[in-house]
Amino acid sequence: MRILIYRKANFDDIESIFALITGYANDGMMLARSRNALYESIRDMIVAIDDDGNLAGVGALHMIWDSLAEVRSMAVAPHMTRHGIGQTIVKKLIEDGRTFGVKKFFTLTYKPKFFEKLGFITVPKENLSQKVWKECIDCPKFPNCDEIAMVLPDETINEEFFENVAKKLEFK
Repeated sequence: MRILIYRKANFDDIESIFALITGYANDGMMLARSRNALYESIRDMIVAIDDDGNLAGVGALHMIWDSLAEVRSMAVAPHMTRHGIGQTIVKKLIEDGRTFGVKKFFTLTYKPKFFEKLGFITVPKENLSQKVWKECIDCPKFPNCDEIAMVLPDETINEEFFENVAKKLEFK
């Protein structure tokens, strides 16, 4: 396993992020993101960069409304999966969100098992705030969304949550 650096995304990362997300989107594993959307949300993203300077993973935390944020655009390079990179990115996104006062984290995903390992639970989409749906109108799948809605229960976000994620990463 290579040494990874986790940091905020910058402009030099956009083409690699775009290629990674587009590859998964073409396989139907996540929604595509335009370059424009990536540039507009660059401040939301955390990347994992290997010691050769290559993108190993990305994730974003998109602020929706008062104390509510979405974990989105989660992708790990195919040859780097199952090494805890995605879990570490989600942990860092949640830590970042907590500094802003985020209390409710959710995701819309095609990979519920990944998020279940981090304590997220599946909920009916209708349970999410109306504010969540403002961007759905631009989605090619609207109004037939087939993503799975998941939330991280409030009581899950504590020091034990981060310790458990760290323990899981030690065994990868």
